[in-house]
Amino acid sequence: MKDSRSLDQAAQEVLRIKSVKALIAGKSQNEVAEIFDVSLRSVNSWWKTYRSLGLPGLRKKSRRPKSADEGGKLKGWQCSSIVRTIMSKTPDQLEFGFMLWTRDAVAELIKDRFKVRLSKWTVGRLLKQWGMSPQKPVKKAYQQQPEVVKEWLDKEYPRIARKAAQEKAEIQWGDEMGVRSDDQIGRTYGKIGQTPVVKVSGQRFSCQMISTVSNRGTLRFMIFDGKFNANVCITFLKRLIKDAKRKIFLILDGHPVHKSKKIKSWIAANAAKISLFVLPAYSPELNPDELLNQDVKTNAVRKKRAANKDELKRNLVGYLRGRQKRPDLVRRYFEAKHVRYAV
Repeated sequence: MKDSRSLDQAAQEVLRIKSVKALIAGKSQNEVAEIFDVSLRSVNSWWKTYRSLGLPGLRKKSRRPKSADEGGKLKGWQCSSIVRTIMSKTPDQLEFGFMLWTRDAVAELIKDRFKVRLSKWTVGRLLKQWGMSPQKPVKKAYQQQPEVVKEWLDKEYPRIARKAAQEKAEIQWGDEMGVRSDDQIGRTYGKIGQTPVVKVSGQRFSCQMISTVSNRGTLRFMIFDGKFNANVCITFLKRLIKDAKRKIFLILDGHPVHKSKKIKSWIAANAAKISLFVLPAYSPELNPDELLNQDVKTNAVRKKRAANKDELKRNLVGYLRGRQKRPDLVRRYFEAKHVRYAV
């Protein structure tokens, strides 16, 4: 077949998604091109789209009319200009009185640039038409150095991945997290003007969690009390290599404990079983284990409020063991945009 454009749009969509899923499962681009009888160039293009936009980016897109929006107030090129701005700038960079791109902020941008007034309802319809939806933004520290992050993504991580392949090692990402009983409760529906009341324990208690995940669906964890230090870290690392069937390449953030002499000495003494690598500073969004942390806080802590510390620990252990039995769910963490490089 080679040229998939001869297929209808629905069939092309199925072909794109199946090809990318085969790549995620471990097939090479050459193998996928041969299996699905498409060009290597197409496979490479689909993989780049997936890395940038995820599976939704591979789906069939309805063609936007060449004319204006439904009210005829914006031309096609004007719509494209607004989309490019939303994707590349934040409102405060343009000196608007907003931090985020809300409907009001986009309406202000349209009015400022093209002297066209649109209601926020019309703007909402336009944003949906442009393939946009309200999302929780990823927080990035002002101290983060973009050039260092780019260097890590373009050169350092590929080098780690190649070395892991040579040594037949498994790459794991790790992180530590404090878990508190008074962590913010999520949202619940209630009548307007009547704030819902949720009964919680008046006591405050907490524990700590350290964990690792891999793109194969592996999950390891340890719950502990007290401060995170080198001794606690080494206890976890010992458990990690004890259960491992292959060498571990462990990627962590730049926490002072991870860089301590005690940890470096222990890693050197166990170099045949484990190697340690450090993420760029102030870049938690690059760590897939952060998504496990969010999952745990949302589903093991906020949805099931513990009455005491023992119950909090039981909730955590039960939830994490359940995740260990579902490697497919662990692999889903790696589908998030900022960690897709680690697939």
